[in-house]
Amino acid sequence: MKFLHTSDWHIGKTLKGRNRLEEQTGVLQEITQIAIGQDVDAVLIAGDLYENAAPTAEAQRLVVRTLLRLAKQGIEVIVIAGNHDHGATFEAYRPLMNVAGIHVYGQARAASQGGVHTFRARSTDEPVNVAVLPFLSQRYAVRAAEIIANTPSQNVGAYDQLVRDVLANLTGAFTPDAVNIIMAHLTCTGGTFGGGERPAQSIMEYHVPAAIFPVDAHYVALGHLHRRQHIPAACPVHYSGSPYAIDFGEQNNINVVCLVEATPGTPAQITDIPVTAGRGLRTVEGTVAQLTADPAGYGEDYLRLVVTQPAYAGMRDDLYEALPNALQILIHPDHASTGATAGIGVHQPVRTPAQLFADYCDSVGVSDSRVTDLFNQLHDDLTRSTARS
Repeated sequence: MKFLHTSDWHIGKTLKGRNRLEEQTGVLQEITQIAIGQDVDAVLIAGDLYENAAPTAEAQRLVVRTLLRLAKQGIEVIVIAGNHDHGATFEAYRPLMNVAGIHVYGQARAASQGGVHTFRARSTDEPVNVAVLPFLSQRYAVRAAEIIANTPSQNVGAYDQLVRDVLANLTGAFTPDAVNIIMAHLTCTGGTFGGGERPAQSIMEYHVPAAIFPVDAHYVALGHLHRRQHIPAACPVHYSGSPYAIDFGEQNNINVVCLVEATPGTPAQITDIPVTAGRGLRTVEGTVAQLTADPAGYGEDYLRLVVTQPAYAGMRDDLYEALPNALQILIHPDHASTGATAGIGVHQPVRTPAQLFADYCDSVGVSDSRVTDLFNQLHDDLTRSTARS
């Protein structure tokens, strides 16, 4: 059987205030065309369909129409919620989506309660089991482990152990006569960030080793890290990555969807199919004269400009007028203390809240894992509540 693995669409994402819905429409149209052209049995979408937990009506319309178009082609459509999605809303619409042939999972559930989606591939009539694991925060990982695996949370200290318990329950439903797949939205230890992930829900205590995935899984379809990558493990473990660059930290990523072919008795064969509809992102450095010398040479790429000269009054307007696809203007640190910099930032490496807090703790002589854990929990609660507001 054949299926397409994709994730991290982030529909509704804007970039420095620029609406990208038209671009995102083209990306989803291309993914749909690939799925139809390859005559796949299923499409697996491993979370973060939306940019935030309260997507606009336009973003929802685009996603729903895409899923419906796939389902109308007789393709099995299986979707899980990521950390940017609102799992409870996914669950609310689940009965309606099921009627349309779209199988949506917003929260973890036991295998006996529908945590493993089973169907027969239309091309081969082979049975397929897909163990689905939406994103679990630390708080909900404890609850999920108690519900699914009957594990007393007070005896389990690590996030990865909680995820192991959930996966053990789900993969216990795998059968030797089927193609057995795991789809999850999480961070694997050693995975490389794409650049646009939410750090508080990607690092700290949120990573798990790839060794948690069983050898009898034909394929593990992961979402959450935006860079296309394979994680070494006893079975094939892959991130499809985002199908377009989410922000400038991802400007060098290769954007693909993964075409996977497998049978019950053979290993999965994976082919990367490029997705080209997304606009390029590019960071360019130079003086104003250098940056504006050949505007046509940038094509349709969105630009982040790093200016290597002192700022002057009106420089920002000059650059935006000459380069309408410029989304951000930064001053190189060597020139940040000179000239007029109103409305212009300084090009500096971005530090995550966790890194900043760790620096502060070091500066005041605090070394207590309980303080770090509390910060992580508070930051997680804040980012989730901000996404819903």
